[in-house]
Amino acid sequence: MTPLVEVKNLKQYFPVKTGLFKTEYLKAVDDVSFYINEGETLGLVGESGCGKTTVGRTLLHLYEPTAGEILYKGTPVTEKNIHSMRQKMQMVFQDPYSSLDPRMTVEDIIGEPLDVHHLCSSKAERREKILHLMDLVGLNAEHATRYAHEFSGGQRQRIGIARALAVNPKFIVCDEPVSALDVSIQAQVINMFEELQEKLGVAYLFIAHDLLVVHHISDRIAVMYLGKIVETGTADDVNYNSIHPYTCSLMSAVPIPDPDYTRGRKRIVLQGDVPSPLHMPSGCPFRTRCNHACEKCAQEMPPLTDRGNGHMVACWVK
Repeated sequence: MTPLVEVKNLKQYFPVKTGLFKTEYLKAVDDVSFYINEGETLGLVGESGCGKTTVGRTLLHLYEPTAGEILYKGTPVTEKNIHSMRQKMQMVFQDPYSSLDPRMTVEDIIGEPLDVHHLCSSKAERREKILHLMDLVGLNAEHATRYAHEFSGGQRQRIGIARALAVNPKFIVCDEPVSALDVSIQAQVINMFEELQEKLGVAYLFIAHDLLVVHHISDRIAVMYLGKIVETGTADDVNYNSIHPYTCSLMSAVPIPDPDYTRGRKRIVLQGDVPSPLHMPSGCPFRTRCNHACEKCAQEMPPLTDRGNGHMVACWVK
């Protein structure tokens, strides 16, 4: 079966001036590959600065890729066809306070994609579609004439989601869509994402920090560290049977509301700091903080290898 979205050897390097005549390259995303099937959710996790958001933005050509290939149903996504692809692939941004134009009403914000892609033949049809989208994300029709600053964070994020759904996409990049919201509102928005997926069959690349949220909503999970994917597998495999030392450390930090379980739990604390993306260590980028590192780790980056059931891990030792 052809995946809905496939990313092959994606690279995103940013030039950084380090001297008067010297330019180095920050490797934000370095040789990343993954796939997402129709109606599926791939969770992308990792600490701040690992390149998660850059992957999402590059996938939609908000950043021009340095190298690699992005395919939608087997068709390469390029600068030449990206406008037509925007109807198939959309994005929900992290900050609902800065991603909405304060000078536009809710009706105009949601209606803008309809106007750009000429999807309505009349004002009446446009209005009908906008009200349908608002109802889909739990907004009232009376909200249409209001401005973004009149809404709470959760309502603003619903407006952003309605805008993304306006062109009826089959794939949405969700860039930490609940991180700026209160915990009670997070649950509502997550449930809404799941309901929309069930109704519309849309697929998600769900980028987040909260591992419990990612496990709840994802079919599969990919773990990133310093621009590289180090482990990927089903949500249960990555959560309960993690193999890579970095993933094991992440999972040990997840708070579990069970005193008896937590009492006997071993916390894996990483040593040292995250290396600079401008001066990456040789071989495996995680080796400078890994308790299991060997000589081979310094010589060569381990490839992702299948440890069974599609559970891919990039590690020489474990």
